[in-house]
Amino acid sequence: MIQDIAPHALKNEFQAQAVPVTGELVFFVRGQDLAVRRIDEPSLSFAFPEVGVDVAPEGLTFLFELDGKSCWLAPDRGMAEPPAGFELTSNRDLRMEKRGPRELMYAAYTAVHLAGWYVKHRFCGACGAPTNHHATLRALSCPSCGNLVFPRINPAVIVCVRDPKREKIVLTRYARGRYMPIDALVAGFVEIGETIEECVRREVREELGLEVTNITYYKSQPWGVAGDVLSGYWCDVVGDPTLHMDKEELGRAVWAGPTEIPGQPDDLSLTNEMMCLWRDEHLRR
Repeated sequence: MIQDIAPHALKNEFQAQAVPVTGELVFFVRGQDLAVRRIDEPSLSFAFPEVGVDVAPEGLTFLFELDGKSCWLAPDRGMAEPPAGFELTSNRDLRMEKRGPRELMYAAYTAVHLAGWYVKHRFCGACGAPTNHHATLRALSCPSCGNLVFPRINPAVIVCVRDPKREKIVLTRYARGRYMPIDALVAGFVEIGETIEECVRREVREELGLEVTNITYYKSQPWGVAGDVLSGYWCDVVGDPTLHMDKEELGRAVWAGPTEIPGQPDDLSLTNEMMCLWRDEHLRR
């Protein structure tokens, strides 16, 4: 998955006293787009000052460390104009193209998460005054009313719905125009006032019209471009397995056997790991 970058390491503790130095990584962000420059096609490189890009240290915001080097958000909460020779590229294209190494993709997705939070909280939600960077915490503070805002993380679920009797799972694709046209599993955000297990049942019921049992946790994953932390769950259909697809959310929903699961074009997502794990276990039988 995208966070599996060993022996590389991303250290996300906020360092208020960090000072930019030559050779560190700077991210320029526009929503879901990042500034990149092509070095040797088709690889992608982000804005490293050591490749001849003049990035002034003034106004940079510390994000995290990657392999012991600080990574920074460009001035104006990441939205400063990228250096000459760089282009804004969507995270979707970065993922689908032949891209940079996994540790840079993980850093990029995490930078998009933090950049989005910084931009969306330029003003205090309590009184409307402009916010400031906190002196010692990864937080934004309001000088007018004292409101303190920390980064937002959205809990969400990835659900692999199984039919043990027929040895199949449900594959989905989002409705046209929503995300990438690749196979996926049921997914959704946890609502206020519900447990994660209740979210699993609700999302499966809403998207597929199925009831499930044997809900079992698998593992979790940060997914920065949506601001998510994903929790993966297995479950088994109970009762009628006929699919009643929510056509506003999904463009495709099918029961698929092991030989009908190609997997996604990369190994970055929790969704892909769960699909392929189920497939490979059944193909070995």
